[in-house]
Amino acid sequence: MEENLIKTCLHDRHVKLGAQMSPFGGFDMPIQYKGITEEHNAVRNEVGVFDVSHMGEVRVIGPDAEKYVNHIFVNDVTGAPDGQIFYGMMCKEDGGTVDDLLVYKVNDQEFFLVINASNIAKDFAWIEKNAYGYNVVVTNESDYYGEVAIQGPKAEETVIKVLGIPVEDIKFYTFKTFDIDGEKVIVSRTGYTGEDGFEIYGSHDFTRKTWDKLMEAGVQPCGLGCRDTLRFEVGLPLYGDELAEDITPIEASLSMFVKLDKPEFIGKEALAKQKAEGVKRRIVGLELEGNAIPRHGYVVEVNGEKVGEITTGYRSISTGKSVAMAMINKPYDKLGTEVEVRIRKKTFPAKVVKKRFYDKNYKK
Repeated sequence: MEENLIKTCLHDRHVKLGAQMSPFGGFDMPIQYKGITEEHNAVRNEVGVFDVSHMGEVRVIGPDAEKYVNHIFVNDVTGAPDGQIFYGMMCKEDGGTVDDLLVYKVNDQEFFLVINASNIAKDFAWIEKNAYGYNVVVTNESDYYGEVAIQGPKAEETVIKVLGIPVEDIKFYTFKTFDIDGEKVIVSRTGYTGEDGFEIYGSHDFTRKTWDKLMEAGVQPCGLGCRDTLRFEVGLPLYGDELAEDITPIEASLSMFVKLDKPEFIGKEALAKQKAEGVKRRIVGLELEGNAIPRHGYVVEVNGEKVGEITTGYRSISTGKSVAMAMINKPYDKLGTEVEVRIRKKTFPAKVVKKRFYDKNYKK
């Protein structure tokens, strides 16, 4: 095991269950238990639970909270009802992505930001730096919170029956705060799998108790392996693959989350220019002929010339097709365009398709 890897509050549980552990974002995380295919199918068909305690949490409190969050976030939180959640990105002045994140609106003067594990230190420094001049206090609460994600068609039933938390009234992309055993626990109807589900944030002790109850009830523990295959099939991006400091939300084909009609935010000028003038490259879906499996970094060619590269690729578990997301140069990004993917010394025919390979099953 690599030195200095951070362990989540559930680390000993994963080891005891015989999980295959591996470094991810500076943490020692479970990749799989029974196997990626079995865990993937449990989430698509029934229910599975993930340890996502490696995610970062930052709280923004103060009279300028709404104004400040709008300043650092490409989506628009203006006047949203309490309990609403927004997906979007924080961008640099040049439009490159600092991170993608979820913003939870507690009230007009309090927001809760959920950021990626590998970016916690970088993001918090950036959030703090850009708070200058705003009447807000930002606190990094990542060390306090543990988090589990319960995902799949039977997620609601599982949370109610096994954990005794009444979540039936929580709508998609909203959250509630519950008082459980004397502590405040955040429960949101969100996830990263394309299925219905909930993410539960609480103290380490609460998170361990929650995990143990789910294990006793026979809920399938799931590793980051199938978290990746699940998010990929429904076209959800992963920071470091489809988004990065040198990839803008427009290039990532995520412009629906960039609200250019709000007054100002960091990166607005650069993103507005890209939207108006068009980008030179963007993330698209690819479907390969046959059984060849595309992987991150493989080159995409047209007539022997490189026109892009794979950002994520798999033999899709839910569809049985060899598919990928890829960053492709214009004009080869149009639907139906025929390209080739180089896998070692051979090339395999592929065509550009929509980057959602499997339909999402969220409960609206």
